[in-house]
Amino acid sequence: MELAADIRLTDSVEVSGVIIGFLSLAAGTSGTIERVTDHQDESEDVREYERLKSLLDAYGRDMPTESRRQLEEKVASLEPAWTAFQERPPHVSVRVRFDNGFILDGADEAVFVAA
Repeated sequence: MELAADIRLTDSVEVSGVIIGFLSLAAGTSGTIERVTDHQDESEDVREYERLKSLLDAYGRDMPTESRRQLEEKVASLEPAWTAFQERPPHVSVRVRFDNGFILDGADEAVFVAA
């Protein structure tokens, strides 16, 4: 992977009121991905929808009519949260070890391009 843009790693260093520098990595700096983290921000409603929908799909046909109807109503009431969750783009962060030895952890995937 390569950096798509310059990234500042530190704020400016100041000595006696004079800025003497800062640390950054230049666009095009290459490195190796060590870890990819998928950030699924599931709400309680999304987890409950998944749980109840799975229950309905697996056992709904064998349930008493009234129990199945109640479960179907609950699943239907949670469907907007599930739909909104499905429409959100995935958020992925990465840990990259650059060829110069620096490690950038938790960086958004958007700041990198394939090398």
